[in-house]
Parts: sequence; C-alpha cells; structure tokens
Amino acid sequence: MRSVSVIGIGQVEVGEHWDKSLRQLGAQALRSALQDAGIDAVEALYVGNMLSGELGAQEHLGPLIAEHAGLRGVEAYRIEAACGSGGAAIRAGVVAVASGIVDLAAVVGVEKMTDRPTPEVTAALANASDADYEAGLGLSFVALNALLMRRYMHEFRVGHDAFAPFVVNAHKNALSNPHAMFRFPVSAADFAQAKMIADPVNLLDSSPVCDGAAAVVLCPSELAAELGGTPVRVLATSIATDTLALHDRVDPLRFQAAADSAARAYRQAGLGPRNIDLFEAHDAFSITSVLSLEACGFAERGHGTELGLDGNIERGGQIPISTMGGLKARGHPVGATGVYQIVEVTQQLRGSAGANQLARARVGMAQSVGGSAATVATTILEGPVAR
Repeated sequence: MRSVSVIGIGQVEVGEHWDKSLRQLGAQALRSALQDAGIDAVEALYVGNMLSGELGAQEHLGPLIAEHAGLRGVEAYRIEAACGSGGAAIRAGVVAVASGIVDLAAVVGVEKMTDRPTPEVTAALANASDADYEAGLGLSFVALNALLMRRYMHEFRVGHDAFAPFVVNAHKNALSNPHAMFRFPVSAADFAQAKMIADPVNLLDSSPVCDGAAAVVLCPSELAAELGGTPVRVLATSIATDTLALHDRVDPLRFQAAADSAARAYRQAGLGPRNIDLFEAHDAFSITSVLSLEACGFAERGHGTELGLDGNIERGGQIPISTMGGLKARGHPVGATGVYQIVEVTQQLRGSAGANQLARARVGMAQSVGGSAATVATTILEGPVAR
C-alpha cells in the first residue's frame, strides 16, 4: 500500500445557506480544494452525505457534485454512514489512493439541513438509530444522548456542570474561525442557565442544525512532494462498528467502536494517545466528547470530564479538542462534518490555523461518529515537520 497525503483543502462557512443549493455548496468546497492543491482535475470523487434523500429528495450525489464542480465524467459516488459519512468518505478516498487504483482523489462532505422544519430534520436524523426499538418508540438522538449523560452522571457521580468546559472551549475556539457558525463566547453561567431539551441535555450541550460543505484532495505522498505546497501525510485510517441500539451493548458508556477504531489507527501509525497533539472529537453532544476521549485512551473511564475541568482540552492543554470550534460551535452539517475535521487538522499541521494555531501540532487525529457510535471512523495525520 502506498503512503497517502492531503494536498488540498476547501470549506464553506457553516450556517443557514438559504441562497445556495446542496450542489452549489458541494461544488464550491470542491473547487476550493482543487485550487489549494494546484490542480484542476481528479480521477475519483467520493461524496459523504447522510440526508440528501430524506430532506432534499436528491440521491445520486456523485455525478451531481462532479458536474457542478467541472469534473463531468469522473468516477463519483455517494458514501453514507449516518453522521460519520464524511469520515467514511475520507477512508474510501485514502484506500483508493493507497491501493494504486487512482493517483488523484477528491473527497467532499456536504449537507443541507435548514430548508426543512426542525421536526422533519429530527425525524430524519433518527433514521441512524434502531428503527424498531429506538426511533420507532419516539427516541430522538437528543433523547438517546440524554440517557447516556444521565447514566454517566449517576455512574460516576458527576454533576452536569462538569460538562460546561467542553462548551466554553468550543465557543472560545470558534470565535476566530471564519468558517464557524457560532462565533460568540459562552460562559459556564450561560451553560448552567441554558434551556433544557431532554434532561439533562440542554441547548448548549447540543450541536446545531446547519448547512455546509468541506473537501480534501488526496494523492500518493511521492507525487505530493513533486506537486509542492505543504502536504500532510495520512498515517492511519480505520472504521469499526458496534450495535445500532444502545440497549444491545454490554456497557452503553463504553464507545466500543470508537475504542476499536482508535486502536486500529494507533497500530497502523505506530503511535499511541500520548503521541497525539490534537484530537478533533465528534462533539455532537457534550457527553459524546467525554465518552470519545475515554474510548480513545486520553482519559480513564469515568474521568473524561476532568480533562475539561483541568483545562487540558484547551489549545494549550494536554489534548486540545475542537480547535476550530468543533461540531458544537463550528457547526455540524452531519454528512460533511468528518471532512471538516480533516480540513481543520490539516490546517493545524500546516501551521495555517491562524489565531487558533497550536504551539505544537505535529500529529493530529480526527474521529467521525455515526449514530450512537455505531460506526466510527478514525484518521491520524502527520505534519510535514513531524518526527
């Protein structure tokens, strides 16, 4: 298998794009990534998306995005893995280039959610859960995460206020990210007073409904050296799965797919948690951040909230997360999120994250989660001056 590098990145500001269609958002991000890579064509295009059929009556996104980005005729198709669709599409692109099937591949994640009423979006998102035993009984994803958070608080004697630092950190980092949706600060007091949605999950525990698109261009590392620029090498890519329904798991508070996916990625990269300089966690909910940090070995079981309370998730901390705002404050256009994460890790490793740049950013990890961690994609990237 060949070494693979990211040579181009592009993204659209996350928000409510009433004036742009799904195809326009995807094409805009893709053209930006191609321009950043200094090329005008690729051999294959992989589109990460979850809800285009449910919310936009538009399936068959591969040729749609390809055509509107000026790539008519290229191999192109959509990849769906619920909220982890972007991460799954990244893996597909990496594997295609690593295998030698293609030399130049593009991955675009795109989602348009705000054109439909919130109840319709909530129902569509619930399709990523167990239709018979979760969604069919009225459990939304907010409710499922509320169950997880309540159990965590009970099991480990943790108060709801222990989750506040994750929200405060995300919004602080989004302030200086021009592509973030929520560029305003949030305090612990704001968190404590936020409207309750599904006790104990409140409004500030949750990521927003939004639109967005992000893209990357991949090629063999040898070719990347010839093309110039600042390539970032892919050290590892993996996907693992777990039961769809929470009640089928031995321990609902153990994100086993996240643990398995991270373990496989660590083995591929020859690294461990202590070698990771930043972690773009899938912080769709505050509890998701905590369970992901524990599953990936950054904290012991039941101690994930301590990373936030001790300041270790901040940009100068032990394991910075949500360095550009994360899903919580940058926004969570579900099928695009996993690609945004790779764009943001690449920015950090290139040294181009602006005011959000970490002092040390050599190796970064991103984890994209589908459903209640039923599908988890993990990617580890290495900067040009790493090791």
